[in-house]
Amino acid sequence: MLVAMAPIQILTIAFRDQQNRAEATQSVFESLLHILTRQLAAIEVFTENPDSNRNGQLEACLQLTAECFRCLRNACIQCGKNQSLERNAGLIDPTIQILQFLHRLRGFQSDILSAAFQCGLQFLGNLVAGNEESKHIVWKNAFPDLFLNYLNHSDRKAVTYCCMVLFTCLSAERTADLLSHKKGVELAESVIKIWRKEPELDWAFLIVTEQFLKCPDLVAAMYTNLNNQERITVLDLISAQLRETRLGSPAGGDELTVPVRMMQFLAGCFQEKCMAVLKFTSATDAEDEEALIVIRLLDILCETTSNLEEFSYLQNSPGLVETVVELLYETHLAGKQSRNIFSVSQSLSSISHISHPAVGFKAHLIHLIGNLCCNNKVNQDKAGHLTFVGIDLHCPVSTDNPGTLVIETRYSYLSHMYCFNLSKDGLSKHLVRSGLIQIDKLLYFTVR
Repeated sequence: MLVAMAPIQILTIAFRDQQNRAEATQSVFESLLHILTRQLAAIEVFTENPDSNRNGQLEACLQLTAECFRCLRNACIQCGKNQSLERNAGLIDPTIQILQFLHRLRGFQSDILSAAFQCGLQFLGNLVAGNEESKHIVWKNAFPDLFLNYLNHSDRKAVTYCCMVLFTCLSAERTADLLSHKKGVELAESVIKIWRKEPELDWAFLIVTEQFLKCPDLVAAMYTNLNNQERITVLDLISAQLRETRLGSPAGGDELTVPVRMMQFLAGCFQEKCMAVLKFTSATDAEDEEALIVIRLLDILCETTSNLEEFSYLQNSPGLVETVVELLYETHLAGKQSRNIFSVSQSLSSISHISHPAVGFKAHLIHLIGNLCCNNKVNQDKAGHLTFVGIDLHCPVSTDNPGTLVIETRYSYLSHMYCFNLSKDGLSKHLVRSGLIQIDKLLYFTVR
């Protein structure tokens, strides 16, 4: 086997040069196919019968296989002609079969094995880059088992290269296909787990943000199966996308950053689980994951409802206004019953309170109610009938906590709640006369 190594190594080096890649012929790739086919048969024997590895035959086989993959990888770097030649030679199928057998090798761990599957995955990555026909064949043969095997591999480079191949193959249609296969959602969950474990891995991040988050049904299916820490990871990615859109993306794009159905799903999750935030009344539950999820969901809802041009449909979410108002009442009541993070007179001079994730939670609830009521008389009437105004607007503010955020949020809420609804004008005047609000500040927040 080693006799054949030298000419392949020469080709591997030669294909680093663009001119040499351009001059490659079909016969070169047919020869490499012949060699790989023989190695496939040998590796299959070693996989099924580990005792057959005598005199280092497996090591030699893996070395030759790795060198073939290196050569093929180099040959198709930014070279559409060679991508087509390699595909037409029939190299995709034996490559995927070899990778599957390499994953099944037991009791054999070495750098030679690692080099073989790493170079094989790199070859597939270069082969599908910008080549739709190759993507189609690789996806057909590699999904889902090859991807699942190497996404969950112990070798970090293998995981990285597998993510590269997966990202390059994915499209809106193939992402939707994940839902139609029993292992598709499992594959998506594996990518989430990878990114949570290794947030610096760009390929995993791109798969989630540029593909998964654009498929609401997939997000819902994944979210249901993820643990709380993984759900927090997904919600953080969604929040980051929303912030990037607000800060830097051009307005008026044709495509929403976060799809409508996904926001409706998240709004439903908030309504179903929001009372979990009351766990924060206990000082020992400051890191409760279910409560942290509620915080993240509220932040996302506040962010999206602040953009009524894109997300006005959330104002019509059944029961959302009522749920938020009820939660505001429950947190206010919890803060009165014992001294905790929801108490009006809490001392923010305490380091533990300053860093507590629920700081400002009631202000955000008022913010969300104001957004849901903005220019929406139905929601204004709902919130008005629930008479929660006295809960937060009439409560005193301690001298050691000026409560600037809460005060400003109250005014912002009132500007949306009352000044856009003439039927509430009398109540607005009553609040001014009673000294609870100042008209100049109310006008300021109204015109912002």
